[in-house]
Amino acid sequence: MSLRGRETLGGRAAIAGIGATEFSKNSGRSELRLAVEAVRAALEDAGLTAADVDGMVTFTMDTSPEITVAQAAGIGELSFFSRVHYGGGAACATVQQAALAVATGVAEVVVCYRAFNERSGRRFGAGVRHREPSAEGVALGWALPSGLLTPASWAAMAAQRYLHTFKLTPEAFGHVAVTARRYAATNPAAYFHGRPITLADHAASRWIAEPLRLLDCCQETDGGQALVVTSVERARDLPRPPAVVAAAAQGAGRAQEQMTSFYRDDLTGLPEMGVVARQLWRSSGLTPEDVDVAILYDHFTPFVLMQLEEFGFCDRGEGAAFVAEERVPLNTHGGQLGEAYLHGMNGLAEAVRQIRGTSANPVPGAERVLVTAGTGVPTSGLVLAADG
Repeated sequence: MSLRGRETLGGRAAIAGIGATEFSKNSGRSELRLAVEAVRAALEDAGLTAADVDGMVTFTMDTSPEITVAQAAGIGELSFFSRVHYGGGAACATVQQAALAVATGVAEVVVCYRAFNERSGRRFGAGVRHREPSAEGVALGWALPSGLLTPASWAAMAAQRYLHTFKLTPEAFGHVAVTARRYAATNPAAYFHGRPITLADHAASRWIAEPLRLLDCCQETDGGQALVVTSVERARDLPRPPAVVAAAAQGAGRAQEQMTSFYRDDLTGLPEMGVVARQLWRSSGLTPEDVDVAILYDHFTPFVLMQLEEFGFCDRGEGAAFVAEERVPLNTHGGQLGEAYLHGMNGLAEAVRQIRGTSANPVPGAERVLVTAGTGVPTSGLVLAADG
């Protein structure tokens, strides 16, 4: 039975265009300009113009409003505009929102975008700054007085428990970093192009928040990325092979907080990603064995291992061995550790390139790609597939 025949979102929309700026540490231009450059590049790639766009989706964290980007990019009337919360957890959900709009006839061509000067401007890794009292800040209020002020320190709590429970050493995380940098080394768009690392390099890098070292943490990047979503039927008439949205999901777990869910019974997994995994497998009818490439959100290496386990690629505690043995191509663009930290949007672009066969590191015959968004926060995921 076809995905569409089962009354799911799968098979009703596709990514038809991708576009990005260069990835740098100092873009020298505004975040609005970065967004517009990425949007225009994505439309050109799709063979469409600004006049074709009637929908836009971005992150709540993006500083460039949909209407402002539309005006600056020459886009006219919008019938759909949306934003998704929870930082990097929004990445795949932007495409889900766009696909829902296309599938229901609310919009015909939707652009998803994210742009920031995360290195030269606001650096997320710098940690929590002054916040006004809010319901959202209450959970952080329990962690901050203990010195847990940065995303790395929040992730380190779960990472330490993971190592303890499964009797592993920090080298387990090094396999993720080495794999990412190996792919980045052969990707001309990657910031770390030509600079692979070894497990020894990983072990020698300085501590950031034990057990996380510098090479366990994603980089900081200035740049923009955009994607064009339209119906599969329309995408077939455009210049590039469509990357069909075979399944899309969002997920938040019980007792969910934003990277400080320390009061759960178990810190060695990612329940929010488990919610996403169950939906993706159920709605697509696929299993881990059907996945040709996995593009997993890698802001911190231990969460890549936990994602592999949540999706059923391997048993609990076996993620490091899975990566070391290269049982599935992982983050073939270099990930956020090696290519760029674009809140996961560059991973979506790599998934499209794998479907098209245009990746710098193409996986022969890749037809199904799993993509995930930020972990430790309410999150999202996609399965993209070749048409046909």
